[in-house]
Amino acid sequence: MTHWPYTWGSILAVVAASTAGDGLTSLAMKQSGDVGKLYRSNGLGRTIKVVLGNTTLWIGVGFMAVAFFALLFALSWADVSLVAPASASLTFIANAIVGKLFLREQVDRRRWLAAILVAAGVALVAR
Repeated sequence: MTHWPYTWGSILAVVAASTAGDGLTSLAMKQSGDVGKLYRSNGLGRTIKVVLGNTTLWIGVGFMAVAFFALLFALSWADVSLVAPASASLTFIANAIVGKLFLREQVDRRRWLAAILVAAGVALVAR
């Protein structure tokens, strides 16, 4: 694979941007509150206004767009059978780390073990 630095660079860009996007959109939804409760008390229009009016959400969406375009670059250099599982598994691990450290979520042993096993599987595919 002659493009491996580009491939892995773009996969890492997918992981970083996707993780930032996921973390920020999660934070935005936590800031907005329970949308079911918001809907029941204020109606659909107000719920949409609160969610879409959150700047953090739009920054997260921007990062997700960057991740998408990095994915396109990665797919131009390598097979989907490598790019998709590698980016997904590394994003899975990075999301667990961000969830635990920045969003103060409970990430149990089972999730850590699943992340490690998925990453190990990708390492086998990448060889």
